[in-house]
Amino acid sequence: MTTSVGVPAAADGDRAIVPDSAPVRRGRLHALGRISRRHPLGAFGAFVLLTIVVVAVGAPYIAPFDPIEGDTAALFSPPSSTYWLGTDAFGRDILSRLIYGARVSLMVGLGASLLGVVVGASLGIVAGYRGGWADIITQRVMDAMFAFPMLLLALAMAAVLGPSLQNVIIALAMPIVPRAARIARSSVLVLKATAFIEAARATGCSDLRIMVRHVLPNTFAPLLIIATAYLGLAVVQEAALDYLGAGIQEPEPSWGLMMSGAATSLALVAPWIVIFPGLAIFLMVLASNLLGDAIRDLLDPKLQRDYP
Repeated sequence: MTTSVGVPAAADGDRAIVPDSAPVRRGRLHALGRISRRHPLGAFGAFVLLTIVVVAVGAPYIAPFDPIEGDTAALFSPPSSTYWLGTDAFGRDILSRLIYGARVSLMVGLGASLLGVVVGASLGIVAGYRGGWADIITQRVMDAMFAFPMLLLALAMAAVLGPSLQNVIIALAMPIVPRAARIARSSVLVLKATAFIEAARATGCSDLRIMVRHVLPNTFAPLLIIATAYLGLAVVQEAALDYLGAGIQEPEPSWGLMMSGAATSLALVAPWIVIFPGLAIFLMVLASNLLGDAIRDLLDPKLQRDYP
């Protein structure tokens, strides 16, 4: 006797044979290919972000030179066979600093977007579900934070906390908090009146259990979209903080810091100092936006379209 996948069945008393998982893998690959065909720009964004992650993880093995130590004999060296992307004012290899800078940009982008969304979603879910004074106070605080432009609020937080990687992540997460809270609260207000929430209350579920087990999963889609969208924006804001002197400090390799160190006079003499970091930031922001748009189309039924 054989199983449905052609594998001999185990005799009585023997351990059951694990079914072949190849059809499952082929099904997942087929689904992934179908999604890539439907959303080629989103697939491109995911590929670019995955490439940046691989480069950041393998930086010690990929970078040809030390990103901090410079060669005084190769100041402002143009792109060549030795320094593929040239050197900066301190003789440091631009390519090596770009590779190591991917780590900083990923930590800033992912850290700020995730922290801002988690804190904002928690406040929005609690305020929207409980209502009353908790909702009123939370919304007034969020409105006050909305009154400040994102960069100004991040700059104020960075100035208070001080220039470091952890403080930059916290400073960039603060402007995301009210936006995530507003989206989470709007979703909760709709969910509160649904039948399954009323059924959960009728069965004696606590408010905390309802918010965690029933409300949070149903607000995950819009929160995932906003987290992806603000990933690229956090990288741009970090570059602005670096330019203003409130972000990452030398000699830490950071894409924003590499651009901020290239003053107008230096950029005219050695344009590769600003061109390559600018392209790296551009690709990361473009990829995160494309991926965010694709995730929105996949998760929002109103935006679903029929594809051949």
